[in-house]
Amino acid sequence: QVQLVESGGGLARSGGSLRLSCAASGFPFEYYTMNWYRRTPVVGRELVATISSSGGSTKYDDSVKGRFTISRDNAKNMVYLQMNSLRPEDTARYYCHASSEDTREIWGQGTQVTVFS
Repeated sequence: QVQLVESGGGLARSGGSLRLSCAASGFPFEYYTMNWYRRTPVVGRELVATISSSGGSTKYDDSVKGRFTISRDNAKNMVYLQMNSLRPEDTARYYCHASSEDTREIWGQGTQVTVFS
């Protein structure tokens, strides 16, 4: 079964940290670019961070640069998002997303992150 399953969301105080995890199964994970998106009712969907299939290249939205770190473990079919110095505006539902060169896409069900001041 092709799926992405996120975990690690929850409540955090402003300035705190959370680590999101995404477990992939049912597809050749090592060939897919992995992304973390987030969605809020006001802003809509944002691309937060991207990591290449090998893990050698990463990109971040300016709003999280220097605070969030995306990483992956191809041996375990896992991708992570370490979120430090959290702010209330980081409150959102975070989604793991996989994309291939032939435009195939896979979405997880999301995990809620709520940051309070």
